[in-house]
Amino acid sequence: MILTTTQTIEGRSIAAYQGIDIDYEIIGDSMMMVSVSGTAVRLA
Repeated sequence: MILTTTQTIEGRSIAAYQGIDIDYEIIGDSMMMVSVSGTAVRLA
């Protein structure tokens, strides 16, 4: 397993995106809480 915070991995190409999750919740009248988890990819 390779973990990275970059959009590319040197010498490898992305074969398929496996999913991304974005969730939000309204708190009170004027606040929003946003939660984002990373995207898994399959490398070629």
